[in-house]
Amino acid sequence: MTVDLSALLRGEVRSINIDAEISPDSAPEGVTILPGSRLKGVIEDSGGYIRLTSEASVPYRGQCARCLDTVNGTLKFEFNRTLVTEGTVAEDVLEENAEEYLVIHKGFIDPDSTICESVFLEFPMVLLCRESCRGLCPKCGKKLPASGECGCAPAETDPRWNKLKEIFSKD
Repeated sequence: MTVDLSALLRGEVRSINIDAEISPDSAPEGVTILPGSRLKGVIEDSGGYIRLTSEASVPYRGQCARCLDTVNGTLKFEFNRTLVTEGTVAEDVLEENAEEYLVIHKGFIDPDSTICESVFLEFPMVLLCRESCRGLCPKCGKKLPASGECGCAPAETDPRWNKLKEIFSKD
């Protein structure tokens, strides 16, 4: 996705609305990015200070880390950057503050690679079907209901631990 900023840079307009499809090419392992990812926002010029303020929405599919059910969702996050023209900010400053700046090349910006990086970083470390998911029964492998146990016989303890169990049951 490239955005033409020539009218904004010439001073003909003070803002440009963005509503574009984006195509993130990377996601955490086990997550599939579904079609329909969008970036919506506005680029505004405020006395030579050009700012992109937007929100990205990325539909995805993955597996619950506890019960392995399919999880469908939409990752939404803010994507805001200050736009600078080529050569106005030192390269080392751009590298150190990559999450703050987007460089305008010949009147255009191409935020795709930066958005892809942000998508990867914004994903939760663990996908869950719901916060209260109890996972799978360690004995029979069935999904544990929210109300209690799955109904299989409780796990048998190793008889070698009985002496230790007696010590702690006295308290």
